[in-house]
Amino acid sequence: MPGAAVRISEVGPRDGLQSVARTMSTAHKCSWIDALYRAGLREIEVGSFVPARLLPQLADTAELVRHARRLEALCVMALVPNQHGAQAAIDAGVHKLSVPVSASTAHSLANLRKTPAQMVDEVRAIVALRDARDDRVAVEIGISTAFGCTLQGTVREDEVIDLARQLVAAGADECGLSDTTGMANPAQVRRLFDALRKAIGDRAGAAHLHNTRGLGLANCLAAHDVGVHTFDASLGGLGGCPYAPGASGNVVTEDLVFMFEAMGVPTGIDLPLLLAAREALLAGLPGEPIYGMTAEAGLPAGFAPAS
Repeated sequence: MPGAAVRISEVGPRDGLQSVARTMSTAHKCSWIDALYRAGLREIEVGSFVPARLLPQLADTAELVRHARRLEALCVMALVPNQHGAQAAIDAGVHKLSVPVSASTAHSLANLRKTPAQMVDEVRAIVALRDARDDRVAVEIGISTAFGCTLQGTVREDEVIDLARQLVAAGADECGLSDTTGMANPAQVRRLFDALRKAIGDRAGAAHLHNTRGLGLANCLAAHDVGVHTFDASLGGLGGCPYAPGASGNVVTEDLVFMFEAMGVPTGIDLPLLLAAREALLAGLPGEPIYGMTAEAGLPAGFAPAS
């Protein structure tokens, strides 16, 4: 029997580009977003509203939001770390705010200069701002380092789930889990996402899983087994793991789509057009290493996609 459809959220224009040293031109970013849209992607994280001095690669995010909003039925998403970023994102016209909240205190302080408890307060303030400015904008939380942290080591699963409860109580529309440092395994993924769904019900959100140790697709399949239907991925596996040379960081969008389509689970994405979108990516970052076994091997003879 064919499976229920899944949603692939493309994070390359944000998570991918923030992890490379070079800056892709705004024109090339727009062409890349257009190519992803033509392939059938209907949720794209186009950038991040953080100070340009910290991430000059993403300084044009407001312009990208305005461009992407012209694409019909596309959910335009951007990452925001605080109220200031949320204000700028809402002003630019995003449909969804993605707020990173780390389960690891060590990572939270290093990345956001706030403890997890302080970030819960920040989310509450972002939700209040959203409600006052435009209550149609969704607030999505990705709990980073949910499966372990290179700074702290083990992250207790009960603390992850308790943090998710607090974030939903603070007003978040959905709360997903991120394998920030590529430490997750399929058994852990099943266990934690199952616990998340039991704790917060239909507000359990996306799986953001990395392929640092080669378990990206296995972990996505494990999440799907316990009811996850939204998955973050990056075209060509761009970014996600800048400190692991030779390793793909983010799950490769093309490989993830191929896996689900081959299983009879529709994604709504046209694989040949998705593979062609790699050309738009490389046009903006010529010579940048990208990954993907499907692109290397090609589609099998007689392949019949679910979509």
